[in-house]
Amino acid sequence: MSVFDVRNAVKEPDRLLAETENPRQRAILLNFRRHALLELCGRWQEILQPDMVVDEPFYRVNENGASLHLRGKEEIGRFYAGMVDARLNVFGPISERIAVADWGLAIESYFGNHIPGRVLAEQGEDIDEPDAFYQLTHYMASFWPYDADARLTGEHIYEDTASRRVEKLDPADVITPERARELLTPLLEAQPWPRAVAN
Repeated sequence: MSVFDVRNAVKEPDRLLAETENPRQRAILLNFRRHALLELCGRWQEILQPDMVVDEPFYRVNENGASLHLRGKEEIGRFYAGMVDARLNVFGPISERIAVADWGLAIESYFGNHIPGRVLAEQGEDIDEPDAFYQLTHYMASFWPYDADARLTGEHIYEDTASRRVEKLDPADVITPERARELLTPLLEAQPWPRAVAN
């Protein structure tokens, strides 16, 4: 089993930043990179700041056979808070391809989510040890549009439901939300913010 390693969460955007010269596309990549790290660190409030996201963002999340629409910072904030409260914010790409353009990002990812067994059981998964941690892996496609100031206008996320696999993690491989924050805070601090917006 390939296990998601939080230290590789922004490996692909960092690779693109090293080769992208277009100022607008760099601003989009920096916003996305910061967004991803803030999610993993449980610092979702910083994602919804005016220099990161538009006033009325719209999220379209299609996962596990359900389609969720979230409009505005209040709804999206409740969504993020619920994820962090349930300890579900340790997730990201095991492998990933990203294309950046002036409109935003197109991404295909093989995702790994570290999830408590009790949460998966509540979602209908056949779990033999509710107190253990499991990894959900699945393929995801997502589209991230940005406004003229390189602020996120929304997330459009689509899961390949047939690719879902759930496997118990070796305790040595489990990354808790606290450990994720500890490991990723230096990566956040490596890119100063706020960044200059490129028009």
